[in-house]
Amino acid sequence: MRLRFVQALFGLALILTAPFTIPAQAAIKVIVNDVPITDYDISQRSRLITLTQRKSASIAKRQAKQELIDDQIKLGEAERVGVDISQSSIDNAYNNIARNVKMTPAKLSKALRSGGVKPETLKARLKAQLAWNQVLQRKFRGKIEVNESDIIAALRKTDEAERQKSVEYDLKRIIVVVPKNSSGGFKSKRKRESNQIRSAFNSCENLGAVLGKFSEVVVQPIGRRLETELPANMREEINALATGKLTKPSTTPVGFEMIAICGKREIASDIAVRTELENELRAKEGESQSRRYLLEVRRRATIIHR
Repeated sequence: MRLRFVQALFGLALILTAPFTIPAQAAIKVIVNDVPITDYDISQRSRLITLTQRKSASIAKRQAKQELIDDQIKLGEAERVGVDISQSSIDNAYNNIARNVKMTPAKLSKALRSGGVKPETLKARLKAQLAWNQVLQRKFRGKIEVNESDIIAALRKTDEAERQKSVEYDLKRIIVVVPKNSSGGFKSKRKRESNQIRSAFNSCENLGAVLGKFSEVVVQPIGRRLETELPANMREEINALATGKLTKPSTTPVGFEMIAICGKREIASDIAVRTELENELRAKEGESQSRRYLLEVRRRATIIHR
């Protein structure tokens, strides 16, 4: 099941379990299950909505209040079913946003502050989104079905030439290992080595010759994958690379990871477009179930407007 409930990661302020300091003059506007939402929280969320979605101040303020209420409801339900989001998961999501907008996390934080938004505001909303995504996965895992007739109907609407071919890749994962608790200097060294490997690499046939010059590098076969089976965050980069190239190093818990394109071919099949359409239909059904579930949880919540 591929749920896409954490796709739009910008927008933002919410009280964490250990909230940041609220200004003394902040007034409580809403209480959700005994958790206060202040005018300061609403102002912060509103500013971020304005920054990232370019909405007017009045619309952003109304949206901010509703989102904060929903986020607190989601966090409450996550706690009820035993979902706990670690700080490292929140930081990783924040870092991914920075990477997607071609910034370092520090530069993203600086950009937010220049717009009057604390970085904690974005991280707080990310926490609610990550928690809700896990709640949904637990509740609906394996339960989202798509009718075959709906898939066929969607296929008929696609271009015929597009239906007749699929792109298949032969991939390997290259991991430049960085032990946990390594120094910043060592991590920088391994990042440089990762880039050196990427520059020297030109074929999976000479992989051993390139990697033999470096220590603690692991190769894991991924095998053949259709482009629609690739994670969305790496599909575009892999599609743009020729055979015999490596993706840019990405940070993982075990080190720096790159994907080698060992082979690429077009095959006569509608499976790629069919898989993509099926995933889109599942995502739409998942979003519909998410909205219904949130309404159900909301009915159980105690919401007091002041």
